[in-house]
Formats: sequence, C-alpha cells, structure tokens
Amino acid sequence: MKLTKILAAGTLSVAMLFSASCTDFIEINPENSVPAEGVDFTKTENMYQPVVSVYSSLRTDFMHWINCGIFFTRDGDVWSGRVDDQAALVDFGNYKYDNGFWGLNEAWRTMYVLIQTANSALESLDGYAQYVDRNSESYKLYESYCAEVKTLRALAYYELVTNFGPVVIYRTNSQSDFRRSSVDLVYKYMLEDLDYAANKLPRVRPNQMEHQGAVTAFTAELLAARVNLLQGNWTEVERLTEDIITKGNFKLYDDFYQLFKIPGKLCDESMLECQTTDYGNGSGDQIDPGAWWSFQGPANDGNISGWGFIGYKPEFVAWAEGRGETVRAKTSFLKAGSTTPDGDKIRPLQNPTQTDCWNGKAYLPTNQLTPGRTGYGTNNNIRILRYAEVLLLNSEAKIRNGKSGDFGYNEVRKRAKMSTKTGVTLQDVIDERRMELCCEWGAARYIDICRGEAPAPKGWSKSVMYFPVPYTQIEELPDLLLDPMTE
Repeated sequence: MKLTKILAAGTLSVAMLFSASCTDFIEINPENSVPAEGVDFTKTENMYQPVVSVYSSLRTDFMHWINCGIFFTRDGDVWSGRVDDQAALVDFGNYKYDNGFWGLNEAWRTMYVLIQTANSALESLDGYAQYVDRNSESYKLYESYCAEVKTLRALAYYELVTNFGPVVIYRTNSQSDFRRSSVDLVYKYMLEDLDYAANKLPRVRPNQMEHQGAVTAFTAELLAARVNLLQGNWTEVERLTEDIITKGNFKLYDDFYQLFKIPGKLCDESMLECQTTDYGNGSGDQIDPGAWWSFQGPANDGNISGWGFIGYKPEFVAWAEGRGETVRAKTSFLKAGSTTPDGDKIRPLQNPTQTDCWNGKAYLPTNQLTPGRTGYGTNNNIRILRYAEVLLLNSEAKIRNGKSGDFGYNEVRKRAKMSTKTGVTLQDVIDERRMELCCEWGAARYIDICRGEAPAPKGWSKSVMYFPVPYTQIEELPDLLLDPMTE
C-alpha cells in the first residue's frame, strides 16, 4: 500500500491530544498531532498510525515554501528569484541576516514541529509496545516503526544543524531545558538515531516497503553518510555508501528529465520523497505540500506559472552550459522566453525585478497534470534523497581514502550524457555534485562551501556560516542565548 493512501486516512483520523507549547518554539497543528490520551494501545493493528503523523508533518511543515527560499539560496548559484517580494530572502542569499525575519522563525519552527511530532510518535509506539511480546514479529514491527520515526527526526536535525549550527536537542516533549547543544553533540545524537534505524529497518528500497515510499535502512545510511561527510570521517562515508551500492539494489533512473516528473515518482533511484496525490481526480480532495510548487513556479501564464521564486544565477547557467551540459541543463533550467521539451511556452521576462531562469526540477508539464487540475506541480512528489548522491559521496570518500573514485562519478555522468573519465579527482566530484544536485534538499553546494571544497561566494565567511537564532525564539526562550553545551 502506498504511503500516500495511508496519509490520507491518517490525516482524517489523527486528533490533537496534547496542547501546543506556551511559546513559539513548538506549535503543532491538529493534523500532525499524535494521540497521547484515549488511545487503546491494545489494538496493535493501529500501531502504524503515529508514524503516519510524522510523514504528514514532513509534508505540511518540513515542506513549507519559505524553507525552500531560506535553505536553497546561500550557495552562490541560486537566488530568491525576486526583489519585489520577500526581499529579505535576497539579503539572506547575500549572507546579510535579519533574525527578526518571519521566514527565519518559520524555518526553525517547522523543523521543531516535525521533531515534536516524532517525539510524540515514539511515545505512542512505546504505549503499543507494552502489549507486544518482545519475541514476536509484532515487536520487530514496533522497532521498525520507531526506526522510521527516528530517521525522519534526524532529517529535521540535519536541516537545523547545517543551517543554524548549535541547536536544541529536543529529546522528549516534556523537556524544559532549551539550552542549545554544540554541532558535534547534534551530530552524535543524529548518528545514534540513524544507527538504530539502519539496524532495525528493512534493507530494501523505499518503493519495496509495505507502505510504499517509507524510509528504509538505506535511507538512514545515506543520512548517516552526510553527517560523517561533515565530520570528515571518510572511512565511514565509504563504508555506508558502499553498503548502499552493493546491497541496496538501487539504480539511476534512465531519463534525468522525467526523474523529477510523474514517471519518476518512487523509482528505483528514490531514497526519500515527500508524497502527494490528487487521487487521479480533476477536483476535490488532494494531498499536497501547500504552496511548495507554486512558490517555485515561473512568472508565466496558464497552468505553468507560479510566484516566480528560486532563480538560477546567470553565472551558474553559463558555467553549466560551458562544460557541455545538455540533459541536466534541459532539466534544471526553466528559462523565460523558452519552449519546454513538452511544448509549454514560458513567456519572456516582463519584470526586471524577477529572475529569467527558474528551477526546472520543480516543473511539471501541462500534459502530466491530471485533467481538470491546474495547480502548478499538482500530483508530483518532492524528491528529497536520491541514489545519485550516494554514488558521488562514495567517489569522494574513495578518493580521500587513496582509492579510485571513478565508478560512482562515471555512473552519474553517463546518465547525464557526459563523457566519462579515469583518474577522477576530488575537484571533478565537487563539480559533479554542484551540477547533479542543484536546487535539491541537502544544499550540496553550500555544504561544499562550508567545508572549504568550493569557492566562497562574495560576502561569505565562516562568521556567517549559520543563521542566527530567530528573535521570536530568543524572546520566548532566553536560554537560547547561553553558550552551547559541549558534553
């Protein structure tokens, strides 16, 4: 059964059974809440319901459109796309931060909503576990469900720690200590969750899960590899990615252009997607990520239009085309005044305050919209984690460990119809990450800037690596100003 069908049922049945925090630090809406009272935990057939709430929060909170604007625009290749609306995003992309900006607070808040939902889900799962024999298959399911939740919680922490640096490790929803922890402590906490998940989740692809699209052991391993990359633990990065490559049975989707469209949903390359659906109906109920797609839609007419945010800088487009990119350029760059391969016309730029090139990975052609649906991107899934990243991480780790990194690098290049190489260098891999993963979750280029593997854009320095803690949070929780805990 697809997770989207479970989500549909879950969002209708999950009620709010705990109150929101008295501060803005955490604020839960009813859809994403997990029952804490009045639940019959003896009905273990309902044990997956708390997990559903976490996936729901992934869609409604994690995918808030402002998070795209906040997280995607600091890599030197992407900018907000507009200067006449949400102008603070332009400043943020130039490393001039205003901790009073509402969007910064929202980015912080939505990540913690997901974390609180995960914490509550784990509490509910523990309630069910009281009525399950520890030696039974049901207990193994309990552990697997906990592992799903911990993987998604680690994803939220990844976004927090890479964007805000030292943050609060919110272990339980009864926690009263809001002092931040050091980056290293956050890494340690994440890896504990991910190690548990890697050992308790099925070793299959997400599209092979009973709840199709749910995270697996290999999803957890990719996130753990990301954390080890940040720590420079190359032996561990190699071990984790090698396990995925040799045991995961993943493969790159043949058509890079369609990978990000309806045909590519939950393909064998997918390691995590935010699932949506319109149920194949032209009107009525649908599961969607709010304005996520509309936010990135081009300034255009008709169905293929949106708010005109998330623009590629001309320098990056020129760099990509100068190195001979065709397949990835066609897919990634949605240019004003062009006609797409599917025949959609994008009008010439009419407002000089806007970009003339948008994120083509967020483009869904008119001919793939469900008849009767006109919303930009409707029925498409958001790609969060992909196997291509695993291949490139593996190549980098092997090079750093004194081995050949040719295999993973060349696999990615072949799909893009780019020439292969022998004796692949670290710079080759960094450049490939820049192109392959542009405008996707994980902010590969920004991570490479922060670790000194990519040139620092104008205005960037170590002092502006992280966003400041939002003013709204400090106002309510002054302990956030204390020096982070280191042990």
